[in-house]
Amino acid sequence: MGKTIKDEQPRVYFDCAKCPAYCCSIYDRVQVTRRDINRLAKHFGVSPETARRRYTKQWEDERVLKRVKDVIFEETCMFLDQETRGCTIYHARPAVCREYPAHVRCTYYDMLQFERRQQQDETVVPVVQITFREVKKKTTDNGGATEKVWEWEPEKP
Repeated sequence: MGKTIKDEQPRVYFDCAKCPAYCCSIYDRVQVTRRDINRLAKHFGVSPETARRRYTKQWEDERVLKRVKDVIFEETCMFLDQETRGCTIYHARPAVCREYPAHVRCTYYDMLQFERRQQQDETVVPVVQITFREVKKKTTDNGGATEKVWEWEPEKP
């Protein structure tokens, strides 16, 4: 009897070529490791120290890729081609970029497709910003029923 050959790759429900590069643009930082810096150095034919200085910066207690002004979002990764919205160092990209999105779906692509359907416009690009805030959970009494509510303090000017 014959055996069936199966493709072990899971089906993917996103197309990075149709996305404005949310993952490269909406996060404040793309963390890089020593191995990532060495990969960049090899890609550009420079020393690891030169790559570290040219392409990364210190952000709090971690090393991150530098960012530049963007035509769609406020800033983006310095290695994003702003015209094609593609990565200019794809084969040398950091590990965190290689792993994203670690699932068969991409939340940002799903949101993009949803908004384009809602607006009935395949060219619309919803501008998204990721903002982190401290939140506190409290329980309120709602006429005998309790409900857990998340609340956060408004930003201070």
